[in-house]
Amino acid sequence: MSATTRTSCLPAAAAAATVAIPALPESSTQAPHPPPVSRQVAQQAAQWFVRCSEGKLTPQAQQAFDTWLAADPAHTAAWERAMHISGHMQQLPANVASPVLQRPSRHSTNRRAAIRALAALLVTAPAGWWAWRHAPAPWHSDWASATGQLRTVTLPDGTQVLLDTASAIDVAFDATQRAIHLRAGAIMVTTAPDPIVRNAPHGLARPFLVLTEQGQARAIGTQFSIRLEGNRSQVAVLEGAVALSPRNGHATHTLHAGQQSQFTSNAVSDVEPLSTQAQQWANGILAVENMPLGSFVAELARYRSGLLQCDPAIASLRITGAFRVADTDAVLHNLTQLLPISVRQRTRYWVTLVPQTRDSE
Repeated sequence: MSATTRTSCLPAAAAAATVAIPALPESSTQAPHPPPVSRQVAQQAAQWFVRCSEGKLTPQAQQAFDTWLAADPAHTAAWERAMHISGHMQQLPANVASPVLQRPSRHSTNRRAAIRALAALLVTAPAGWWAWRHAPAPWHSDWASATGQLRTVTLPDGTQVLLDTASAIDVAFDATQRAIHLRAGAIMVTTAPDPIVRNAPHGLARPFLVLTEQGQARAIGTQFSIRLEGNRSQVAVLEGAVALSPRNGHATHTLHAGQQSQFTSNAVSDVEPLSTQAQQWANGILAVENMPLGSFVAELARYRSGLLQCDPAIASLRITGAFRVADTDAVLHNLTQLLPISVRQRTRYWVTLVPQTRDSE
């Protein structure tokens, strides 16, 4: 995607936009292995990254950063690597990720630790970096999908599990239960009959459970999705029924086909009608209706490596449509044709949607 994008103005900034799904070509190309980053450049990139994470730069600091970024291709390469790492910190071991994930305060030991940790990652040998960059997360899960990937897994009992972008599960089947532990992201589950039911005590099938940090969802001959969202687990039932049991709750709440809800460790929220648009991710489509642009960008960012942001000045614009997430560059270009916005792309891994200006028209 080019850093220069053409836009078309709308009569009113708050007008909704609708887009049809474009036909997108399949891409089979691979980027070359990245060159090594020197310790000096890695240190500079880490310092700029931490400085930017502390808040908006002053005009003078922004100019200094732009000058540094443009001074040497190695600076751009190091910054792209830093931005990519920042989008995948949850995949790293805790002793590495913690200093970088914490928002460091100025002149603090946390700040120095964050710079050291990030600089160390930036000078990782190219082969090791390449393997890590393209590996799904988390590292130690039984099954996982990479950023932007949809992956289907068939479990030993024939159950089909579709993993959304950057999702991960552990699978534990034994003589008494069939269990999935959702570690990250979202999954769509289509359960199969228990193949060993005839050998189970009293001819009872083993329960099929999806476990999260907030509790469990027990499938009752069903197709359903479950997604981790902060301290909540969101569940939508397409077929059959699902019984929700919060970790610290004392009651079970059953969702039926056409219903959705969410639960924390303590309670289940009110039941709502199923949003069929929200389930289109299983077809590789992000479908929305009258969604604030800021929320849309946050959702699209789950399918794109690096940092994708939306300027608060345009975050309240509304968008309606269906977008194929296999090509996020095409989605961003479509947005510029539908709304009075531009795409500011400093690097492939640092993109911000900003208000349209006369220069970009």
